[in-house]
Amino acid sequence: MSRLAAMFSRLQEARRTALIPFLTAGDPSTTGVVALLHSLVQAGADAIELGVPFSDPMADGPVIQGSSERALARGVSLRQVLAWVRDFRRQDHDTPIILMGYLNPIEILGMRHFAEEAADAGVDAVIVVDLTPEEAETDTALLRQAGIDPIFLLAPTSGPQRVAAVKRLGSGFVYYVSLRGITGAQQQDWDEVVSRVAELRRELAMPMAIGFGIRDAATAKRLAGKADAVVIGSALVQLLQQAKDDEDAQRLASEFLAPIRAVLNEELSA
Repeated sequence: MSRLAAMFSRLQEARRTALIPFLTAGDPSTTGVVALLHSLVQAGADAIELGVPFSDPMADGPVIQGSSERALARGVSLRQVLAWVRDFRRQDHDTPIILMGYLNPIEILGMRHFAEEAADAGVDAVIVVDLTPEEAETDTALLRQAGIDPIFLLAPTSGPQRVAAVKRLGSGFVYYVSLRGITGAQQQDWDEVVSRVAELRRELAMPMAIGFGIRDAATAKRLAGKADAVVIGSALVQLLQQAKDDEDAQRLASEFLAPIRAVLNEELSA
């Protein structure tokens, strides 16, 4: 059983919603990445979505775009990100790591080579924003051969053909984009999101994670039990810009995640 499958199985038994924070690898620094990952786990993260910096992150708003620009300016590459994952795995053998990024850096390595290197480093899944399921037959086969789950995005605008393609090619979980917009935007109708996620859960028979627009404990509490996981990114990335040093970044991340973890636990135990 994969780390992701084991995580969702464990949380389903415990009636808990998974908390998946996002951060861009190499931001706010390149010296504290691995320690920051460990601090997120200690604060309650069930899995971590690690962003691979890219120069044109089309799905992301200004906050995550800025974090990618800073990381790239520090020389962060896909190979460096994989090295950080490998270092993280020396102490943590259980927490799933999901890489999120774009196709260009992967294509430079070649999908087969990337999949093998990522699996060897300890990556569990990848979200490649601009790899659409309609064009992903070969690439998803290569990822699965290496033991990596290809995770696809669905949005409020996704039609039946896209949903069917995700059902056929996706694994691990489905990432539901909660709004018609970019990361960091504000969600206005969570009832509509919850209703659509419930429909997709039944149709796809895969865990559903909700992301985009989740900023704090109050937002996460509305979704506890309504999805298998919540992903929170822009608010954390923005907060980390206040860090004075690596230790302060760990403190800020822990203080940010702790109340979100608490309300998710509280809602499901009620």
